Amino acid sequence: MSLSPDSPTITPLPSWNEEPTKNAILDFVRRVTTEGSPDYVPPAERIATFDNDGTLWCEKPMPIELDFILRRLASMAEQDASLCDRQPWKAAYEKDFGWLSNAITKHYHGDDSDVKVIIGGILQAFEGMDVEDYQASASEFLHSAQNPKLKRPYLSTAYVPMLELLRYLEANGFTNYIASGGDRDFMRPITQELYGIPFERVVGSSNALRYQSNEGGGSIVYLAQPDVFDDGPMKPVRIWSRIGRRPIFAGGNSNGDIPMLEYVSHTSRPSFSMLINHDDDEREIAYTAGAEQSLDEAKQRGWVVVSVKNDWKQVF
Repeated sequence: MSLSPDSPTITPLPSWNEEPTKNAILDFVRRVTTEGSPDYVPPAERIATFDNDGTLWCEKPMPIELDFILRRLASMAEQDASLCDRQPWKAAYEKDFGWLSNAITKHYHGDDSDVKVIIGGILQAFEGMDVEDYQASASEFLHSAQNPKLKRPYLSTAYVPMLELLRYLEANGFTNYIASGGDRDFMRPITQELYGIPFERVVGSSNALRYQSNEGGGSIVYLAQPDVFDDGPMKPVRIWSRIGRRPIFAGGNSNGDIPMLEYVSHTSRPSFSMLINHDDDEREIAYTAGAEQSLDEAKQRGWVVVSVKNDWKQVF
């Protein structure tokens, strides 16, 4: 069933307020799906890409994946006291979330010094682990842990309006992908369940891998080497390498999403670039750190800015 903007029986995007933002989405979908329209786009070319952290689910007080990693690092520090004075084990062991949060913010401001330290710890934390064991561990964590500030399970911190948007686009012939700076294998166990996006449509960061032959059919394990950090200018590169098409719809929320939103905004056809502005400190967690440049770019380029406070009737 197509959730057409003109459907008399179905109200599309019910958790969105009747504001210009919602109308802009409906108008765009109407134009690109109406045969005979000068803006018509064939279904095969209706590609939509979305960042995950801060776009599809809450990323504060820290990205969910970071919580998962910190528990692993803290466990390592408990077993090896020499790690307690080394970052990022020190921050994990002492639960110094401020240092970790600042490291992410510094990354979005162009300073990757602390992020490289975190990545170095991650590479050691999961070296030699089988990818399927890692995904099982990630799935168990995601189905049991909760956001420490919102006091709700992590899997219930997905944004309801964004889930509606994914279903709406899908019903109108779009194919949705995740293009995230987060770890691909951390997200994959729950993207079908949570977003209706299958394993193969998750584009994210990754560690280097190696195949090991054994009597049980072989296994793939992580190396203590980076593969791809899927953020900033790498997002369009990875989107093209994995999808082979330029998206016509994209959603993000940070400076790291600027290249993806820019890549979508091609003059050869209609496009929709959307930025989530976390300006509601009552229903979720308000912040602009790491998004200042993207908000400025949105004003200059005419990208649609979604106000959590004004555009969403319901957040979770």
